[in-house]
Amino acid sequence: MAAVPSSIVTRNMADFAEQTGNMYMSVAVISKRANQISVKLKEELNSKLAEFATTVDNLEEVFENREQIEISKYYERLPKPTSLAIEEFLEGKVYVRKPDEETQEDINL
Repeated sequence: MAAVPSSIVTRNMADFAEQTGNMYMSVAVISKRANQISVKLKEELNSKLAEFATTVDNLEEVFENREQIEISKYYERLPKPTSLAIEEFLEGKVYVRKPDEETQEDINL
């Protein structure tokens, strides 16, 4: 995976339209991919934090949660799902499935 910029980057809109031929379709594809990445990261984080789940609340628990805090901080420092999705899309790593032209004609009739 290439380094994903952590700050705002100016993009050429023509780059987005290259793969799909339509900028708006490209934005929709990127949005769906960002949602997939977000869900995957959230499941990953929740599974790691589930190891620390306890039903007992006490003061010692606060001091024992340093590892849990480090895991949370790691996920906070990761690039945002939208940034990852944009990089994947521009690098051609996202598969775009277009509906059949014939199928579209049948639907419109």
